Amino acid sequence: MTLPTPRGPLTPDRPLADLTWLRVGGPADWLFQPADEADLADFLRALPPEVPVFPMGVGSNLIVRDGGIRAVVIRLGRGFNGIEVAGDRVTAGAAALDAHVARRAAEAGRDLTFLRTIPGSIGGAVRMNAGCYGQYVADALESIRIVTRDGRVETLPAAALNLRYRQSDLPEGAVIVSATFRAPEGDPAALSARMDDQIARRDASQPTKDRSAGSTFRNPAGFSSTGRADDSHELKAWKVIDDAGMRGATLGGAQMSPMHSNFLINIGGATAEDLENLGEEVRKRVFQNSGITLEWEIMRVGEPAAK
Repeated sequence: MTLPTPRGPLTPDRPLADLTWLRVGGPADWLFQPADEADLADFLRALPPEVPVFPMGVGSNLIVRDGGIRAVVIRLGRGFNGIEVAGDRVTAGAAALDAHVARRAAEAGRDLTFLRTIPGSIGGAVRMNAGCYGQYVADALESIRIVTRDGRVETLPAAALNLRYRQSDLPEGAVIVSATFRAPEGDPAALSARMDDQIARRDASQPTKDRSAGSTFRNPAGFSSTGRADDSHELKAWKVIDDAGMRGATLGGAQMSPMHSNFLINIGGATAEDLENLGEEVRKRVFQNSGITLEWEIMRVGEPAAK
Protein backbone atom coordinates (compact mmCIF):
# COMPACT_ATOMS: atom_id res chain seq x y z
CA MET A 1 0.00 0.00 0.00
CA THR A 2 1.22 3.49 -0.86
CA LEU A 3 1.03 6.01 1.98
CA PRO A 4 1.00 9.79 1.66
CA THR A 5 4.37 11.56 1.65
CA PRO A 6 4.50 13.94 4.65
CA ARG A 7 7.16 16.49 5.57
CA GLY A 8 7.93 14.76 8.88
CA PRO A 9 9.67 11.36 9.10
CA LEU A 10 7.61 8.31 8.10
CA THR A 11 9.53 5.14 9.01
CA PRO A 12 8.43 1.60 8.05
CA ASP A 13 8.78 -1.37 10.42
CA ARG A 14 10.00 0.86 13.25
CA PRO A 15 10.76 -1.03 16.51
CA LEU A 16 8.93 0.60 19.42
CA ALA A 17 10.68 -0.88 22.45
CA ASP A 18 13.06 2.08 22.80
CA LEU A 19 10.08 4.46 22.77
CA THR A 20 8.37 2.91 25.81
CA TRP A 21 9.35 3.19 29.45
CA LEU A 22 9.21 -0.59 29.88
CA ARG A 23 11.55 -1.07 26.90
CA VAL A 24 9.54 -3.89 25.32
CA GLY A 25 7.51 -4.34 22.16
CA GLY A 26 7.69 -5.15 18.48
CA PRO A 27 7.61 -2.83 15.46
CA ALA A 28 4.94 -0.54 14.12
CA ASP A 29 4.05 -1.01 10.47
CA TRP A 30 4.84 2.70 10.19
CA LEU A 31 5.95 5.40 12.63
CA PHE A 32 4.95 8.94 11.64
CA GLN A 33 6.45 11.97 13.38
CA PRO A 34 4.64 15.00 11.94
CA ALA A 35 6.53 18.25 11.45
CA ASP A 36 3.60 20.36 12.64
CA GLU A 37 -0.19 20.43 12.87
CA ALA A 38 -0.66 21.08 9.14
CA ASP A 39 1.59 18.14 8.27
CA LEU A 40 -0.45 15.88 10.56
CA ALA A 41 -3.77 17.08 9.14
CA ASP A 42 -2.64 16.70 5.53
CA PHE A 43 -1.30 13.20 6.19
CA LEU A 44 -4.46 11.96 7.92
CA ARG A 45 -6.67 13.51 5.22
CA ALA A 46 -4.77 11.62 2.50
CA LEU A 47 -4.30 8.36 4.42
CA PRO A 48 -6.62 5.62 3.14
CA PRO A 49 -9.51 5.33 5.61
CA GLU A 50 -8.97 1.61 6.12
CA VAL A 51 -5.49 2.17 7.57
CA PRO A 52 -5.69 2.29 11.37
CA VAL A 53 -3.76 4.90 13.34
CA PHE A 54 -2.51 4.79 16.91
CA PRO A 55 -1.48 8.03 18.63
CA MET A 56 1.42 7.36 21.00
CA GLY A 57 2.84 9.65 23.64
CA VAL A 58 6.13 9.03 25.42
CA GLY A 59 5.21 5.40 26.18
CA SER A 60 4.99 5.94 29.94
CA ASN A 61 1.77 3.97 30.47
CA LEU A 62 2.01 1.44 27.67
CA ILE A 63 2.87 -2.17 26.87
CA VAL A 64 3.45 -2.78 23.17
CA ARG A 65 3.11 -6.50 22.58
CA ASP A 66 6.04 -8.40 21.09
CA GLY A 67 4.48 -8.77 17.64
CA GLY A 68 4.14 -5.01 17.22
CA ILE A 69 1.31 -2.81 15.97
CA ARG A 70 -0.43 -3.16 12.63
CA ALA A 71 -1.08 0.54 12.19
CA VAL A 72 0.48 3.90 11.56
CA VAL A 73 1.77 4.95 14.97
CA ILE A 74 1.74 8.75 15.32
CA ARG A 75 4.22 10.24 17.76
CA LEU A 76 4.29 13.98 18.27
CA GLY A 77 7.60 15.70 18.90
CA ARG A 78 9.18 19.14 19.13
CA GLY A 79 6.56 20.90 17.04
CA PHE A 80 3.97 19.98 19.65
CA ASN A 81 5.63 20.70 23.00
CA GLY A 82 5.13 24.43 23.43
CA ILE A 83 3.74 25.87 26.69
CA GLU A 84 2.03 29.27 26.89
CA VAL A 85 0.59 31.05 29.93
CA ALA A 86 -1.93 33.89 29.43
CA GLY A 87 -3.75 35.04 32.55
CA ASP A 88 -5.29 32.02 34.22
CA ARG A 89 -5.05 29.88 31.07
CA VAL A 90 -2.20 27.50 30.37
CA THR A 91 -2.04 25.99 26.87
CA ALA A 92 0.34 23.10 26.32
CA GLY A 93 1.17 21.03 23.27
CA ALA A 94 0.27 17.37 23.53
CA ALA A 95 3.95 16.38 23.52
CA ALA A 96 4.84 18.68 26.42
CA LEU A 97 5.82 16.67 29.49
CA ASP A 98 3.40 16.94 32.39
CA ALA A 99 6.23 17.88 34.75
CA HIS A 100 7.38 20.70 32.46
CA VAL A 101 3.87 22.12 32.25
CA ALA A 102 3.55 22.10 36.05
CA ARG A 103 6.88 23.89 36.45
CA ARG A 104 6.23 26.49 33.74
CA ALA A 105 2.80 27.26 35.19
CA ALA A 106 4.25 27.59 38.70
CA GLU A 107 6.90 30.03 37.49
CA ALA A 108 4.05 32.18 36.17
CA GLY A 109 2.14 31.91 39.45
CA ARG A 110 -0.41 29.37 38.22
CA ASP A 111 -1.21 26.15 40.04
CA LEU A 112 -1.10 22.95 38.00
CA THR A 113 1.14 21.28 40.57
CA PHE A 114 -0.82 18.00 40.44
CA LEU A 115 0.81 17.38 37.05
CA ARG A 116 4.34 17.44 38.48
CA THR A 117 4.59 13.76 39.42
CA ILE A 118 2.46 12.32 36.62
CA PRO A 119 4.70 10.48 34.16
CA GLY A 120 4.22 11.20 30.50
CA SER A 121 2.95 13.98 28.29
CA ILE A 122 -0.14 16.18 28.17
CA GLY A 123 -1.88 14.24 25.39
CA GLY A 124 -1.78 11.05 27.42
CA ALA A 125 -2.75 12.87 30.62
CA VAL A 126 -5.90 14.18 28.94
CA ARG A 127 -6.79 10.85 27.37
CA MET A 128 -6.44 9.06 30.73
CA ASN A 129 -7.83 11.88 32.90
CA ALA A 130 -4.61 11.57 34.85
CA GLY A 131 -4.48 12.73 38.43
CA CYS A 132 -2.45 12.80 41.60
CA TYR A 133 -2.93 13.93 45.21
CA GLY A 134 -6.68 14.29 44.80
CA GLN A 135 -6.63 16.44 41.66
CA TYR A 136 -7.37 15.33 38.11
CA VAL A 137 -7.19 16.71 34.60
CA ALA A 138 -11.00 16.98 34.75
CA ASP A 139 -10.65 19.60 37.48
CA ALA A 140 -8.61 22.01 35.35
CA LEU A 141 -9.12 21.20 31.66
CA GLU A 142 -11.00 23.78 29.61
CA SER A 143 -10.62 22.51 26.04
CA ILE A 144 -8.48 20.48 23.67
CA ARG A 145 -7.45 20.85 20.06
CA ILE A 146 -7.52 17.69 17.93
CA VAL A 147 -6.90 16.53 14.41
CA THR A 148 -9.57 14.03 13.42
CA ARG A 149 -8.92 10.81 11.52
CA ASP A 150 -10.10 12.51 8.31
CA GLY A 151 -7.78 15.48 8.79
CA ARG A 152 -10.07 18.14 10.26
CA VAL A 153 -8.80 20.41 13.04
CA GLU A 154 -11.35 20.87 15.83
CA THR A 155 -11.55 22.37 19.30
CA LEU A 156 -13.54 20.38 21.85
CA PRO A 157 -14.68 21.61 25.27
CA ALA A 158 -13.67 19.45 28.21
CA ALA A 159 -17.32 18.52 28.75
CA ALA A 160 -17.37 16.72 25.38
CA LEU A 161 -14.75 14.24 26.57
CA ASN A 162 -16.86 12.68 29.33
CA LEU A 163 -13.81 12.59 31.60
CA ARG A 164 -14.00 9.98 34.34
CA TYR A 165 -11.66 7.82 36.39
CA ARG A 166 -8.72 7.05 34.05
CA GLN A 167 -10.95 7.33 30.98
CA SER A 168 -12.21 9.75 28.35
CA ASP A 169 -14.22 9.67 25.14
CA LEU A 170 -12.43 10.86 22.01
CA PRO A 171 -13.42 10.48 18.36
CA GLU A 172 -11.95 7.29 16.90
CA GLY A 173 -8.49 7.92 15.46
CA ALA A 174 -8.34 11.53 16.69
CA VAL A 175 -4.96 12.93 17.71
CA ILE A 176 -4.80 15.47 20.54
CA VAL A 177 -2.43 18.28 19.57
CA SER A 178 -2.86 20.67 22.51
CA ALA A 179 -4.85 21.29 25.70
CA THR A 180 -5.88 24.45 27.54
CA PHE A 181 -6.23 24.48 31.32
CA ARG A 182 -7.63 27.07 33.71
CA ALA A 183 -5.17 27.28 36.57
CA PRO A 184 -5.78 29.07 39.87
CA GLU A 185 -3.33 31.68 41.08
CA GLY A 186 -0.56 30.75 43.51
CA ASP A 187 2.70 32.04 44.89
CA PRO A 188 5.55 30.71 42.71
CA ALA A 189 7.77 29.91 45.68
CA ALA A 190 4.99 28.07 47.51
CA LEU A 191 4.05 26.13 44.37
CA SER A 192 7.69 25.15 43.83
CA ALA A 193 7.98 23.97 47.44
CA ARG A 194 4.79 21.92 47.08
CA MET A 195 6.14 20.21 43.98
CA ASP A 196 9.44 19.44 45.71
CA ASP A 197 7.48 17.80 48.53
CA GLN A 198 5.45 15.77 46.04
CA ILE A 199 8.61 14.52 44.35
CA ALA A 200 10.12 13.51 47.70
CA ARG A 201 6.94 11.64 48.68
CA ARG A 202 6.81 9.87 45.33
CA ASP A 203 10.46 8.83 45.39
CA ALA A 204 10.06 7.47 48.92
CA SER A 205 7.13 5.23 48.01
CA GLN A 206 7.47 4.32 44.32
CA PRO A 207 10.17 2.53 42.27
CA THR A 208 11.08 5.63 40.26
CA LYS A 209 14.53 4.28 39.40
CA ASP A 210 13.15 1.08 37.85
CA ARG A 211 11.69 0.48 34.40
CA SER A 212 7.96 0.69 35.01
CA ALA A 213 4.87 2.14 33.36
CA GLY A 214 3.39 3.78 36.42
CA SER A 215 0.42 2.25 38.20
CA THR A 216 -0.45 -1.11 36.67
CA PHE A 217 -4.07 -1.46 37.78
CA ARG A 218 -6.83 1.00 38.51
CA ASN A 219 -7.92 1.30 42.11
CA PRO A 220 -10.91 -1.04 42.22
CA ALA A 221 -13.53 1.05 44.03
CA GLY A 222 -14.35 4.30 45.76
CA PHE A 223 -14.18 6.74 42.84
CA SER A 224 -16.88 9.00 41.49
CA SER A 225 -17.67 9.27 37.80
CA THR A 226 -15.65 12.51 37.63
CA GLY A 227 -12.50 10.73 38.72
CA ARG A 228 -12.35 12.19 42.21
CA ALA A 229 -11.58 9.85 45.07
CA ASP A 230 -14.08 9.21 47.82
CA ASP A 231 -11.68 8.59 50.68
CA SER A 232 -14.36 7.08 52.90
CA HIS A 233 -14.70 4.12 50.54
CA GLU A 234 -11.32 4.10 48.84
CA LEU A 235 -9.72 0.73 48.11
CA LYS A 236 -6.17 0.63 46.82
CA ALA A 237 -4.96 -1.80 44.17
CA TRP A 238 -1.65 -2.31 46.01
CA LYS A 239 -3.53 -3.48 49.11
CA VAL A 240 -5.51 -6.22 47.36
CA ILE A 241 -2.33 -7.28 45.51
CA ASP A 242 -0.50 -7.54 48.84
CA ASP A 243 -3.39 -9.48 50.38
CA ALA A 244 -3.16 -11.96 47.50
CA GLY A 245 0.56 -12.50 48.23
CA MET A 246 1.76 -11.03 44.93
CA ARG A 247 4.13 -8.28 46.11
CA GLY A 248 7.52 -9.09 44.55
CA ALA A 249 6.12 -11.88 42.33
CA THR A 250 8.20 -12.57 39.22
CA LEU A 251 7.75 -14.11 35.78
CA GLY A 252 10.72 -14.15 33.44
CA GLY A 253 12.14 -10.63 33.54
CA ALA A 254 8.94 -9.12 34.95
CA GLN A 255 8.25 -8.36 38.60
CA MET A 256 5.61 -6.73 40.78
CA SER A 257 7.79 -4.22 42.57
CA PRO A 258 8.71 -5.11 46.17
CA MET A 259 8.66 -1.35 46.89
CA HIS A 260 5.12 -0.75 45.57
CA SER A 261 3.16 -3.79 44.51
CA ASN A 262 0.99 -1.97 41.96
CA PHE A 263 4.08 -1.23 39.84
CA LEU A 264 4.97 -3.79 37.19
CA ILE A 265 8.68 -3.51 36.39
CA ASN A 266 11.17 -4.86 33.90
CA ILE A 267 14.01 -6.17 36.05
CA GLY A 268 16.04 -7.09 32.96
CA GLY A 269 15.29 -8.95 29.75
CA ALA A 270 11.52 -8.99 30.14
CA THR A 271 9.33 -9.47 27.11
CA ALA A 272 5.94 -7.84 26.73
CA GLU A 273 4.51 -11.34 27.15
CA ASP A 274 6.28 -11.72 30.53
CA LEU A 275 4.87 -8.42 31.75
CA GLU A 276 1.33 -9.00 30.54
CA ASN A 277 1.20 -12.59 31.77
CA LEU A 278 2.43 -11.58 35.22
CA GLY A 279 -0.23 -8.89 35.33
CA GLU A 280 -2.88 -11.44 34.38
CA GLU A 281 -1.63 -13.80 37.10
CA VAL A 282 -1.98 -10.97 39.61
CA ARG A 283 -5.55 -10.36 38.46
CA LYS A 284 -6.32 -14.07 38.82
CA ARG A 285 -4.85 -14.32 42.33
CA VAL A 286 -6.58 -11.16 43.51
CA PHE A 287 -9.93 -12.44 42.27
CA GLN A 288 -9.39 -15.80 43.93
CA ASN A 289 -8.46 -14.11 47.20
CA SER A 290 -10.99 -11.28 47.38
CA GLY A 291 -13.50 -11.60 44.56
CA ILE A 292 -12.24 -8.27 43.17
CA THR A 293 -11.51 -7.99 39.45
CA LEU A 294 -8.63 -5.58 38.88
CA GLU A 295 -8.74 -3.55 35.67
CA TRP A 296 -5.58 -2.66 33.80
CA GLU A 297 -4.52 0.97 33.93
CA ILE A 298 -1.56 0.35 31.63
CA MET A 299 -2.68 0.34 28.00
CA ARG A 300 -1.76 -2.86 26.15
CA VAL A 301 -1.69 -2.69 22.37
CA GLY A 302 -0.56 -4.68 19.36
CA GLU A 303 -0.22 -8.37 18.65
CA PRO A 304 1.66 -11.17 20.42
CA ALA A 305 4.80 -12.53 18.81
CA ALA A 306 4.28 -15.27 16.26
CA LYS A 307 4.81 -18.72 17.74
